Amino acid sequence: MRHHSHSISHQPQASAGQVTRNDWATIKTLLPYLWQWKWRVLLALGCLIAAKLANVGVPLVLKQLIDSLTLTPSHPAAALVLPMGALIAYGLLRLSTTVFTELREFFFARVTQRAVRTIALKVFRHLHALSLRFHLGRQTGGVTRDIERGTRAVSSLVSYTLFSILPTLVEISLVLTYLSLQYDLWFSAITLLALIAYIAFTVIVTEWRTHFRRTMNELDSKANTRAIDSLLNYETVKYFGNEEYEARRYDEGLQRYESAAIRSQTSLSLLNAGQSLIIAIAVTLILWRATLGVIEGSMTLGDLVLVNAFMIQLYLPLNFLGVLYREIKQSLADMEKMFNLLNEYREVADAEDAKALHIHAAALQFRHVDFGYDKNRQILFDVNFDVPAGTTTAVVGHSGSGKSTLARLLFRFYDVNGGNILIDGQDLRTVTQSSLRAEIGIVPQDTVLFNDSIGYNIAYGRSGATHDEIVAAARAAYIHDFIVSLPEGYDTMVGERGLKLSGGEKQRVAIARALLKNPAILIFDEATSALDSKAEQAIQSQLKEIARDRTTLVIAHRLSTIADAHQILVLDQGRILERGTHAQLLAADGLYAQMWARQLARQDETSSASPATLVSART
Repeated sequence: MRHHSHSISHQPQASAGQVTRNDWATIKTLLPYLWQWKWRVLLALGCLIAAKLANVGVPLVLKQLIDSLTLTPSHPAAALVLPMGALIAYGLLRLSTTVFTELREFFFARVTQRAVRTIALKVFRHLHALSLRFHLGRQTGGVTRDIERGTRAVSSLVSYTLFSILPTLVEISLVLTYLSLQYDLWFSAITLLALIAYIAFTVIVTEWRTHFRRTMNELDSKANTRAIDSLLNYETVKYFGNEEYEARRYDEGLQRYESAAIRSQTSLSLLNAGQSLIIAIAVTLILWRATLGVIEGSMTLGDLVLVNAFMIQLYLPLNFLGVLYREIKQSLADMEKMFNLLNEYREVADAEDAKALHIHAAALQFRHVDFGYDKNRQILFDVNFDVPAGTTTAVVGHSGSGKSTLARLLFRFYDVNGGNILIDGQDLRTVTQSSLRAEIGIVPQDTVLFNDSIGYNIAYGRSGATHDEIVAAARAAYIHDFIVSLPEGYDTMVGERGLKLSGGEKQRVAIARALLKNPAILIFDEATSALDSKAEQAIQSQLKEIARDRTTLVIAHRLSTIADAHQILVLDQGRILERGTHAQLLAADGLYAQMWARQLARQDETSSASPATLVSART
């Protein structure tokens, strides 16, 4: 996205849940992924046609066998000979049908699986490219379920169309052509009319049923999302004894899914019964016409067997045509949701001429920045400050003043509404996001760890880091001794979201991870606010050590941790009210001085309160 001015327009976001794609549009989106392997596709289609020609040839050979063995006055039993040629042809045609069918699947297997892989990877990359706004507004369980069902639907759709629908249509065309050329028009007319009635009935009823399937998908995603959310917040559920409440909420979703599934199944039974009726009438009429032909002498017993064999061959796949059509409609519905994720508006995108960020000194400038997550609620107003290279600037303020928003804008999770942010004179919107984020490290307030080993979580700071580099980062963060004291050392699993580690241990892992990244710019986003005083003091000295000689932005909760910062900014309701050193701000006797006095008073109360006083205060 190219920006020509300091302000950017807010484009509407497409919502995957709201956009309904045309089925043909979904198919057209899929076709280029398959056509990348055009030669395999053409070979598979060739094998498909060959298999169906062989399959249609089987009843023709069978007719020859029957007719050659039929006793007539001109062809008495004494004249009968073993029709070896027809028997061998029959066997070869049976074998050819299987061989060509398997070859078709062999040629097309790579096409399908590569398409599934390519699409899934593209959706995954796109989700990571979307803004934080999208991810804060969507529930992860539902999104992952959409991708899972969508990729499975690609494989299903290709399988159903190429391996079932298309072969059936080819066979129907061959049979109709033969019947119309060899026999009276009744045979082809009955077959064609039955086919039209069958397809029309199937399409009409299936279209009626489709919304049941969509409802089931949505309810399934909601129930799954609710379950994941509840299990991720296991501790909170336990704190408040809400296991039964969570079970009831989950069951409500299951009950709605159950009702939708029953409606879907009932309508399915109606569809199956109607399809069977149409096919039964058609087969009966065909056999009636063939029997009359034999009685009148216009057809042989071989012809009767041939027509009957054709009907059986058509009946079996045609009987499943309705099932396949429903599965195709379901696959298209599932693919629609997945492809709509690709249509989500990429709010923050690299400019067409974006270049890599070049760091000289890592000086940071916020120039008259205006920003709001919502256009009706502005968060930052004319924020203007510099962080000189190699210095530490702290930002303090009450909760909701916009402190953490500065870090999100610096990482370019969002674009500013007005003004600009520069690093060494380069506007963030003119450089690639990957090069920008490679130069910024963060120790967040709430350290989120992957459900993997401690070593993996530290190594996440820089892909490809050696074990020695990981150990060196752990030593610098003063967590190496703790790690090696564990039975499994660096291979110790941290649990989902790092729940097996204490707050201080998680923070040290975050510090080691940031150190391993070796960024030019560091952000401490209230990095110690969740820790007790002792843990905070132990970690604070390490933070100062790794911040030395780096450009550092500290978003502070406890003012004592940033008293020696080169510059302190006091943010209030999105505006910078005061700026200066700790001593200068205390001398100014403004908002910072009031905040400092309040925190000192709280510390004095805590240190002077005896255990007995605390107990009496609680009671």
